[in-house]
Amino acid sequence: MLAILEDIKAIYRNDPAARNIEFLLYPGFHAITYHRFNHFLWKLGVPFLPRLLSEIIRFVTGLEIHPGAEIGDGFFVDHGMGVVIGETTEIGDNCVLFHNVTLGGTGKHKGKRHPTVGDNVLIGTGAILLGPIKVGNNVKIGANSFVVMRDIPDDCTVAGTPARIIRRNGCNCNEELPKTTYPISA
Repeated sequence: MLAILEDIKAIYRNDPAARNIEFLLYPGFHAITYHRFNHFLWKLGVPFLPRLLSEIIRFVTGLEIHPGAEIGDGFFVDHGMGVVIGETTEIGDNCVLFHNVTLGGTGKHKGKRHPTVGDNVLIGTGAILLGPIKVGNNVKIGANSFVVMRDIPDDCTVAGTPARIIRRNGCNCNEELPKTTYPISA
C-alpha cells in the first residue's frame, strides 16, 4: 500500500497536467497498481493467475509489465502505451518512463535477461534497453535512444542512436558508453 501512495506522489511530482484525482484515469497508474498485486502473487509462487491478469491489464492499458519484474516505489509512466517491461527487469525508486519504452531481453541470455535500472532514472519516449545491462542512479536517457548491451554509469545523460554519454556529473561531454562484460549463453 505504501508503494501505491508513493506512485501517486510520483504522478503529481512528474506530471504538470495532473489535477485533483485524475490520476485514477491514468493507464500507467492502473498498470503499476495491478502489477504490484500480480508481483505479490508471483512471489508467492502462484504460476498462472499473475500472468493471466498481466495479459488482461496489457490489453486494457497498453502497458506490458511481466509479474516477475521488480519495481521500486514512486514509479510513474507518462502516456504509457507500448511500454514493455520484461520478467527479470529491476527498477529502482522514483523512476519515470515515457511511452514506447522497452526494457527487454536479447534472447541470448539465461537467468537475468533484462535491464537493472537504478534510482531516480528518467527514460524518454521510444528508448530501447536490451539485455542484462545496468543503468546507474540519477540517469536520464533521451527519447529514441538505443542502448544495447551497454551499462550506463551513475549521474549521466545519454542520447542518440547508438546512445552516447552527452553529460556526466553535470559537465557536457561526448563519450561512448563503456563496454559491458557479462556471459552470453547460447
